[in-house]
Amino acid sequence: MATPSPTLRRILTRRDLILYGLVILTPTAPFPVYGIVQQTSFGHAALSYMVAMVAMLFTAASYGKMSSAFPSAGSTYTYAQRALDPHIGFLAGWAMILDYFLIPLLSVIYAALTANRLAPAVPYSVWAVLFTVAITATNIRGIRVTARAGNVMMALMTACAALFVIVGVRWLTARTGLSGLLDASALYDAGTFQLRPLMLGAGIASLSYIGFDAISTLAEDTVHPERDISMATVTVCILQTLFCVAIVYVAALVWPDWRTYPESETVILDIGRKAGGAWMMGFITFILLVAGLASALTGQAGASRLLLGMGRDGVISPRIFAYVDPRYSTPSRSVYLMGAFSLVGSLVLRFQLAVELLNFGAFVGFILVNLSVIRHFYIRRRERQGVQFLTNLVFPLAGAAVCGYVWLSLSAKAQLVGFVWLAIGTLYLAFLTRGFRVAPRELSSLKSVD
Repeated sequence: MATPSPTLRRILTRRDLILYGLVILTPTAPFPVYGIVQQTSFGHAALSYMVAMVAMLFTAASYGKMSSAFPSAGSTYTYAQRALDPHIGFLAGWAMILDYFLIPLLSVIYAALTANRLAPAVPYSVWAVLFTVAITATNIRGIRVTARAGNVMMALMTACAALFVIVGVRWLTARTGLSGLLDASALYDAGTFQLRPLMLGAGIASLSYIGFDAISTLAEDTVHPERDISMATVTVCILQTLFCVAIVYVAALVWPDWRTYPESETVILDIGRKAGGAWMMGFITFILLVAGLASALTGQAGASRLLLGMGRDGVISPRIFAYVDPRYSTPSRSVYLMGAFSLVGSLVLRFQLAVELLNFGAFVGFILVNLSVIRHFYIRRRERQGVQFLTNLVFPLAGAAVCGYVWLSLSAKAQLVGFVWLAIGTLYLAFLTRGFRVAPRELSSLKSVD
């Protein structure tokens, strides 16, 4: 009698998914980019986050709808493959590989840089090795261990975000009274408002949402994926916006003149020190380190499951990527590969280029998932009546349009490297499918026949 193949365990609840999504996004996500968003938007960071939320909410709804139709660990790859075309699905997965590989890599780099600044006697490379090993070992132990570790980190990050707001409010009321909390110029300033700078600021603010789609990669770890993936994805986007808007609004009140920032990338530390003193600045620095580790942990988990979906279809090596560890029920070989990539990348790749590339893969996937909703629900299943006209056509079309605008606004260097990556994927796909004559999902059956 054949031994059944190991599978992922369905143990995650809706609460676990929401916490997982918030951990990968991090409630403190505005801290590193606040100064840049505020200056780019001419003092409209809070409004920029609201605009970004609208775009991400459309896309989050699309991920939720597709996860109910195809509850698979393959996520973006599976949705585009089933709804649009198997070849497009492969390229969607190929683009998202770039995104998912970069999320944990960037987090390891950031965490190692932060730790090196706190303890300069320990070389950066040592911190990179320590963090990569710790993150990989945690993910090998199983998604439940990953979720528990993420919950602890989530508590710390939430405490820091809340404390920042509380300290800022206390500082403001001590100087201006309660009326100082209701300054409309921190949200909208008619003297500096311009639409294009606002949209550019919203594009940068969207970095605080990159990674929410990783929730859908846990469909095969979830008890009720058809119901909970959709609800968790939308809930995470809404909660993330509440965190972000509260933080940037208070920050704008504490330091209203965005033209006088010492350094836009680190001004949140200066604002924290102004409102709460040196201890607050130190606490924010520590939490930024925790946030980097949390994002790397959850990002690696999501990436390994995207690779699992592609490996099972035979479009990448099933021996490596479709393997599930029988003891821990995790795609362990994919996790090890991710760990190796993060380690090597953190030692040789420049942080700035990695940051620029992150949005390229993400928005390719976002655009295709929105289009997948239209193709699957509106065209194929003809669900067009009443509110379905909005949810199956208008909303995903709006999501695709906004994401396309942001995607085309990326830097020339990021677009060059990104399109080279897609070109390599296209050539690889042509080789695998014998000149596009075979559907990628048929490869595994063909190999078994051969």
